[in-house]
Amino acid sequence: MPPEIMAIALFICLCVALLAGFPVAFTLGGVSLLFAGAGMLMGIFDPSFLGALPSRLFGTMNNQTLLAVQLFVFMGVMLEKSRIAEDLLDSMSRLFGSLRGGLAISVCLVGALLAASTGIVGATVVTLGLLALPTMLRRGYDPAISTGTLAATGTLGQIVPPSIILVLLGDVLSTAYQQAQLRQGIFSPKTVTVGDLFMGALLPGLVLVGLYLLYLVGMAILKPDKLPPLPAEERGQIRPLRLLTGLLPPLLLIVAVLGSILGGVATPTEAAAVGALGAVLLALVKRQLTFARLREVAESTTQISAMVFMILIGASIFSLVFRGFGGEDLIHEAFNALPGGAFTAMLLVMLAIFLLGFILDFIEITFVVVPIVGPVLLAMGIDPIWLGVMIALNLQTSFLTPPFGFSLFYLRSVTPATVPTTAIYRGVLPFIAIQLLMLAIAAIWPGLITWLPGVLGR
Repeated sequence: MPPEIMAIALFICLCVALLAGFPVAFTLGGVSLLFAGAGMLMGIFDPSFLGALPSRLFGTMNNQTLLAVQLFVFMGVMLEKSRIAEDLLDSMSRLFGSLRGGLAISVCLVGALLAASTGIVGATVVTLGLLALPTMLRRGYDPAISTGTLAATGTLGQIVPPSIILVLLGDVLSTAYQQAQLRQGIFSPKTVTVGDLFMGALLPGLVLVGLYLLYLVGMAILKPDKLPPLPAEERGQIRPLRLLTGLLPPLLLIVAVLGSILGGVATPTEAAAVGALGAVLLALVKRQLTFARLREVAESTTQISAMVFMILIGASIFSLVFRGFGGEDLIHEAFNALPGGAFTAMLLVMLAIFLLGFILDFIEITFVVVPIVGPVLLAMGIDPIWLGVMIALNLQTSFLTPPFGFSLFYLRSVTPATVPTTAIYRGVLPFIAIQLLMLAIAAIWPGLITWLPGVLGR
């Protein structure tokens, strides 16, 4: 049997096993090792590929970039527990509550700030759903618009730095970029960093927030009965000091984390450490820091981090076995044979990632799919920063799309039974259209992504 057939069979069996509900990390490693064993028995797999696994794992253990994952997760979980979102939403509601659609605008702005503070999609969607949805429904907001706004703004953590997916993509694309250059005979390869991806994602993230707000303002003008203003007695008096204390702490944290990265003062890992410490100090100032809460945050951080790195280990095994069967060369030949070259290859990859986003989390897609297609696309001349941000935008769109979007599942878990699932689906459709528009803008005008990293000294 040709080894390329085994590579295709490996990928298909892996997808089937994941759809069957088996644990991702152990499925990646287990299925790959079974195929490697079968390949060795048939004499079509070189066991020396598996010999590279210990050095890969050791490299992961010593990878300073991936240390940022645990620190950003700690920061996000701590902020989730310290009532930052509640204070932010209260402040914004008082500021914009007199306007039609003001509560939805407040939710969108708070979602953007939480995304820039935590970078964790599930936590943002659930937190906003618990805090804002009951008020929106009680005040006569249309259920579809309410749930659509919450689901869409909750996914901003995928693209607004510091995003966990951008940290993981930065590490994976750095390796893929070096492989692509070595394949081209460039033995002094350039590098791409997590900081580059943060810079590249900043402008698209801001534009996306602006498009969300533009849609909500338009709906408030065209259908004012679906987005009524808050009553004066519920808004209360706007107190500048209270407004300042609600907005200033998370803004200072965002400036400290992102500003240090964009200004070249700190690496993403160092900035993540500053963010983690800042989150602890915020919780302390708000009198939300107890030993029990600190222990809860530490346990959640450990669980999330362990899941990420177990998937990374399984994905490393899969990558080695897939490469050992000649899968990477097969993909390279297939992409080069496509009419339209890099454009068609990129289009197919984006479509595949969009569909895989229905069944796989961004962690699995980052560690499994990107290492396979990344070197091939980058060898075709595609900019690594543009590719990383486009993948993040694509996954964000996938997580919003019915019926399998992860963001919809998170929101459904905290939505009252009186709101049908079909209302959630209707609500997210305009935001999906906005996401697709954003993807089209970034594809037609790649400078939106690559300009800032170039200016800040990439």
